[in-house]
Amino acid sequence: MKELVVISGKGGTGKTSLVGSFAALAGSAVLADCDVDASDLPIILDPQVRERSDFLQGHHARVSADTCVGCGVCQSVCRFDAIRGDGPANTFSKRTFRVDPLACEGCGACQQVCPRNAIALEPVLAGQWFISATRFGFMVHARLGPGGQNSGKLVSQVRRKAHDLARTQSAGFLLVDGSPGIGCPVIASVAGADLVLMVTEPTPSGAHDLQRVVALVRHFKVPAMVCVNRWDLNPAQAAHIEAIAFEAGIVAAGRVRVDDVFDRAQRQKLTVVEMASTDVGRDIRRVWINIRARLDGLAQEKPS
Repeated sequence: MKELVVISGKGGTGKTSLVGSFAALAGSAVLADCDVDASDLPIILDPQVRERSDFLQGHHARVSADTCVGCGVCQSVCRFDAIRGDGPANTFSKRTFRVDPLACEGCGACQQVCPRNAIALEPVLAGQWFISATRFGFMVHARLGPGGQNSGKLVSQVRRKAHDLARTQSAGFLLVDGSPGIGCPVIASVAGADLVLMVTEPTPSGAHDLQRVVALVRHFKVPAMVCVNRWDLNPAQAAHIEAIAFEAGIVAAGRVRVDDVFDRAQRQKLTVVEMASTDVGRDIRRVWINIRARLDGLAQEKPS
C-alpha cells in the first residue's frame, strides 16, 4: 500500500478535487479526509456511513446544581470567565453557579477549590469520525463539533483508521486529503507518508505558501511533488513556482488549467475525471501518471 498525502499552503487551491479524481483513477484505494475542520471530500463522493464513533478531547467542568451552595469560590479562581452565577436554585441557595462550556478550558482550578465537591471534570465530545462506503472504496472522514479544537489528534485518529482499513482491504493506495497550512493538523497528515503532493496556484501568495510547505516536508524528510493548479492564469508565475520547487529538490507532477468543470462536477457530486472528456481531465490524468511513476520509483529505492 502506497500513501499519498495532498496538501496546500492555503485553502481553495483545488486539492480536494484532485484527491477525488485520483480516487477515480487509482482503481484500488482507501481515502482519508484529514481536513476535519471543513471536510469537503464527502461533497463529491456522496459517502454512505457504515460506522461512526465519538471523538473525545479535553475536559469541561460541570457544577452539580443539587450540591452547589452558591459560595462563588469557583468563580473567583476561574481565569477564563467561564463560571456564571445564574444557575437554578436548590435547598441550599437561591442561586447556584454553572459553567459555560464554550469558555471553559478544563484547567480544573474550580474543582480543586470547591468546598462541597460539587464540580466534576467531564470529557468533551469534540466531534465524530466515520467509516463510509463510496463508489471508489472506503473513506475515513470526520466532523469537528462547533468550537472544537483541531490539535491534530482527530487527524491522527482518521489517518490511523484509514491505514488499518487499507491493510484490511489490501488496497493499492491510501489517498489522504490533508488540511491547508503548516500547523499541527498538517504535520499529523504528512509525517511518515510515502509521498506528498503540494498543490498551489500561480500567485505571489501561492509561491510564498509553497515555500512554507516545502520547508515542512523537508523537515520531516518526506518525498514531495508539486502541482500548479490554474496555471494558465499566470504562466510566468507558474514557471517561477516550479523553479522554486526545483531548487528545493521537489519534482513537478504537472499543471492543471482553469476550467469551470470543477464547479459543475461538485454540483453533480462527481469528480472532474468522471465528467465528459475535457482538457482539464487529461491534465489530471497526466498528474496521476507522474505521481504513480514517482511512487513506484520510491518503492524501488527503499531497502528490502
